[in-house]
Parts: sequence; C-alpha cells; structure tokens
Amino acid sequence: MTTSTSAIAAVAVLFAGVGPDFGAVTGSGLYPIAGAFLTITLVIAIAMLAICAFVWAVATAVGSWQVTSKARIGVLLAVAGAVLAGGALAWLNWLIDLGYTF
Repeated sequence: MTTSTSAIAAVAVLFAGVGPDFGAVTGSGLYPIAGAFLTITLVIAIAMLAICAFVWAVATAVGSWQVTSKARIGVLLAVAGAVLAGGALAWLNWLIDLGYTF
C-alpha cells in the first residue's frame, strides 16, 4: 500500500463522520488526547484491514501472486495494529485506575 492510499483512506474515514472518542480514557489533562490518538489508530487500522482484504481478493482473482502476498501481509499487519491499539487503550485505562488507588 502506498502513502497516497493511506491518505485517501484517512480522508474517507474523516468524511464518513467517524471521529475520536474523547471519553474513551477517563481522567483529565493528557488522558483524553491519548484516548483520541488510540481511537484514531484503531479506526485507521480497521480501514487498512478493509482495503488490504479487498486488494487481496482482487489480486487473487486476477492471479497476481506478488500483490496477493503483499496484501496478505497488509491484512496481518492491520489486524496486529488493531489488536495493539485496542489493547493499549485497555492497558492505559487499567494504569489510570491503578494510579487512583495509591
């Protein structure tokens, strides 16, 4: 995937009305910003998952094994990014709750 494809996906997500959830992380100060960055990361990872899966299907149908291989790697990386972004948000919330107990 090229940089222009990533930019197009990001613009499409923004025009679709999807935005960051500032209430995803409790607390004040930098916590809402961290939650917003993690939410944006999750949205972009899901968008790239959809794009790479589409390219994988089309490349398989056409018979281009080079593009199929790169799209498969893109799907795996998008899934890993989505898992890490979701896990990071849960971990950040756990650390914030842990900080309130001390």
